[in-house]
Amino acid sequence: MDEHPEPVHEPAADALDPRAELSEFLRTRRARLKPGDVGLRGFGRYRRVPGLRREELAQLAGVSVAYYTRLEQGNGRTVSAEVLDAIARALRLSDAEHAHLTHLAKPKRKKKPAGRAQQVRGPLRTLLDTMDGVPAILVGRRSDILVWNRMAAAVFGDWAELPTQEQNWARLVFLRPEYRDLFVDWERKASDVVSQLRMDAGSHPDDPRLSALVGELSVKSEEFRRLWATHDVKERCHGIQRLHHPLVGELDLRLESFHQADAHEQMLVTYHAEPNSPSAEALRLLASWGADATRAGTATSSARKA
Repeated sequence: MDEHPEPVHEPAADALDPRAELSEFLRTRRARLKPGDVGLRGFGRYRRVPGLRREELAQLAGVSVAYYTRLEQGNGRTVSAEVLDAIARALRLSDAEHAHLTHLAKPKRKKKPAGRAQQVRGPLRTLLDTMDGVPAILVGRRSDILVWNRMAAAVFGDWAELPTQEQNWARLVFLRPEYRDLFVDWERKASDVVSQLRMDAGSHPDDPRLSALVGELSVKSEEFRRLWATHDVKERCHGIQRLHHPLVGELDLRLESFHQADAHEQMLVTYHAEPNSPSAEALRLLASWGADATRAGTATSSARKA
């Protein structure tokens, strides 16, 4: 079993505060709903707060206003799963948002420290290496890129040339200009990355490396600050990834992702093109160019531990 060595970061001045995260998450979810969205009458022309009032949400969830207010103030330790389910239904949360709410309100004590090294099984590296015509990447906590294959390097760049600390989707997307050009819908990619970091923050609020990453990106990227403040969470399991590759032009690839059964925090992400499509031909060209593609700046490398 291989270990993905953790980059050295200075710990953030303040760790992510689960109580503050819970409070802001509930407030932002409540703000996005209007009374008419949930079958309530909106009394009065002017409302002091956007979205639902606390009293209205408490009514929908079947709890007292005082109880809900305490929860939104971050006091969720004694809340029951049934009450969280009722609030999730009232807020019309997605499955990912419901899970995030549960993590924030009732955090589980971790048996291992959140900042431990991320381990990758050797056979999994071999599997990626055998997926010769399909770009494949193993992504871990904090959006760290742990392992990739030759085709992933041909499509996204040779991350082996970067310091381990920079082999991270969040840093690539927000801090490296070439990735703004690579992703046709950069805003969507950026939102996906931030949403996944939010999920990680809910599961590992005590992770000092995650706190350091969020702090660094908040200082260096206005777009990151804006997206982080939305408190949106979602897991993108599949979809179309549109790229503008510097050598072969437009690529429309179907993204599929799979959590590892024995390491749920690691996700295998694959990208494939529709058979006989221009994108499939473009992938074949990249695969055949090999060293030429490397010299052109879109490196191809064998699957390796990052």
